[in-house]
Amino acid sequence: MKRTGILNVELSARIARLGHTDLVCVADCGLPIPPDVPIVDLAVVAGLPRFADVLTALLDEVVVEGYVVARETTGTPTEQILAGEIERLGDGTRIMHEAFKQKVSECAFVVRTGEATPYANVLLRSGVPF
Repeated sequence: MKRTGILNVELSARIARLGHTDLVCVADCGLPIPPDVPIVDLAVVAGLPRFADVLTALLDEVVVEGYVVARETTGTPTEQILAGEIERLGDGTRIMHEAFKQKVSECAFVVRTGEATPYANVLLRSGVPF
């Protein structure tokens, strides 16, 4: 059994398969996910687990070289959460929410949280540790 880190079997396995530049989305419970994109569904009830907690857990395990968020996150709690993790997120890009939803189709997988705050979504571009 793992001593630390992400314990969810499916999430841990998908993280282990990530390669350089692969995209992963941490999503709120309302983001539409294309049918061909795998989902690791962590949502239990509205609000659990929170976007911030899942993002922090992923950033503890994944090397991230950049991220993408919707422009609509400006001035929201999501923007504050991302600001708290900025050193681990790399370079950021803001695009319109409609374009963000289209970009989700490029993801290796989506981690669905129970977050019910609008625009609590981020695309993470995996990097390398060397």
